[in-house]
Amino acid sequence: MNSKESLGVLKDAITDVPGIKVGHCQDLKAGTGCTVVICEKGAAAGVEVRGGAPGTRETDLLNPVNLVDKVYAIYLSGGSAFGLDGASGVMKCLEEKGLGWETGIAKVPIVPAAVLFDLEVGDCRIRPDARMGYEACLGANEEEARQGNIGAGTGATVGKILGIEQSMKSGLGTASFRSRPLIVGALVAVNCLGDVTEPESGKIIAGALSKNKKDFVNTMSLLKSLPLDLKVNFAPNTTLGVVATNAKLSKSGATKVAMMAQDGYARTINPAHTRFDGDTIFCMATGEVEVEISIVGAIAAEVMARAIVKAIKNTESLFGLKSYKDLI
Repeated sequence: MNSKESLGVLKDAITDVPGIKVGHCQDLKAGTGCTVVICEKGAAAGVEVRGGAPGTRETDLLNPVNLVDKVYAIYLSGGSAFGLDGASGVMKCLEEKGLGWETGIAKVPIVPAAVLFDLEVGDCRIRPDARMGYEACLGANEEEARQGNIGAGTGATVGKILGIEQSMKSGLGTASFRSRPLIVGALVAVNCLGDVTEPESGKIIAGALSKNKKDFVNTMSLLKSLPLDLKVNFAPNTTLGVVATNAKLSKSGATKVAMMAQDGYARTINPAHTRFDGDTIFCMATGEVEVEISIVGAIAAEVMARAIVKAIKNTESLFGLKSYKDLI
């Protein structure tokens, strides 16, 4: 039994799932970064892309009808489509560790990836690249539990219906839940068009601000008041998440859990899954505990919602953008 399990000590992070490692690399001056979630023994994986503006790599491979049944890492990044370059650095690092799909000629590390749009903050000319992906992978460990302006959450913002000037700084969050022997963890970079609401109170905790930056505009109320024929082009956004669990799941089971985990977005982000959000969630299952898929999925949605709230509450202001801590 893993020592963390036997002692009953949880970090309330995705790395509470035995065998899951997390690594980050970021450039605070440029305002971007990347995050990698690794399972060195391989994990069954699924994905659910529900937003209208995704930037992804290797997601088709996760379709249950397709061949490869294990992934070794999930890569999340800022930098919009440019940031996908970082996945090649993760592949290089994993290849050096001897990890990957055995082809008979070489082992090919399978690294599904997704990116968010953070080019409006910091320096848009600097994006996560193969070097940053490699460094994130090299530094990945089982104790990583940092949150806020780190990794893929470095340039994340929320509440952008009125533009970046009236948005708020967001970041990366992580959470976990254990019901012996099942463990479900989530990690998320929150970068949404909509506002973020705390489910317990129903109150907005981050989102579009008024001009004096002391009050929330309420994005849904504003949307309802806009002319129906108004031509809008809201800035690209995208919230990216990973669910990890020690449950024994097939690719189709992991896909179902990723689908159910999207409810965590809907419970906390309003509106979610817009045409300007590429909202994506991956699921990784290490295959140790027999459990009904629906139980894992229901817990995953709850843990994902909590990780989103934690991302907001653990982020510091950056680039002149207010954070939750500034408002309280």
